[in-house]
Amino acid sequence: MKVHVLTLFPRLFEAFLDESIVGIAREKGALEVSTVDYRAYTTDRHRTVDDRPYGGGPGMVIKPEPVFAAVEDVLARAERRDMPLVLFTPQGEPFSQRRAEWLAAQPESLMLCGRYEGFDERIHEGFDWVELSLGPFVMSGGEIAAMAAIESAARLLPGVLGHEESAAQDSFAQDLLDHPHYTRPPSFRDRDVPDVLLSGDHERIARWRRSRSEERTARWAERIDTPR
Repeated sequence: MKVHVLTLFPRLFEAFLDESIVGIAREKGALEVSTVDYRAYTTDRHRTVDDRPYGGGPGMVIKPEPVFAAVEDVLARAERRDMPLVLFTPQGEPFSQRRAEWLAAQPESLMLCGRYEGFDERIHEGFDWVELSLGPFVMSGGEIAAMAAIESAARLLPGVLGHEESAAQDSFAQDLLDHPHYTRPPSFRDRDVPDVLLSGDHERIARWRRSRSEERTARWAERIDTPR
């Protein structure tokens, strides 16, 4: 899985790419991430990537020229010029486990991270984007969204997790939230591990876990349907 990330702040990715699951994926050769600073594709001496919006209003808008130049350069040098192009934007499709699985199946992809007030609309129109969002809220840029997408996909790559069944049993992998987990000690501050988990009866344990997953998912769905 090879990902090209277009960002104005490539240093934000340095620690992220070296640590935890993402770092392991890179060490094992399952994941390759390159960051591209699209400020490098500006042509004026001030390296300007944004400008005031036509029609007035607050904020600054990402100009089309450096983005087009950066995307086209990456595609021209890529192994797969038909790679999917991912744009992180509040108007995008909510990112999901299904999208993580889709991303993990792509040999190569490009992600564009915005900043400021947003992109010039011609950037949206100029390429066949898969537009994604982490949710109905606004951040200062798309870098955290890109990191979330990369990590959720990286942990699905073969050989990355310590146990091959871990990803398959995660929340949302089977359209259910994960069941509660317990470990030692069996009793802690008057709260005990459920007896069924200590029983050794694997069929009962499986039924209990399935039931708790369904209960959790139902409560989660109610909160999503009726946000506070």
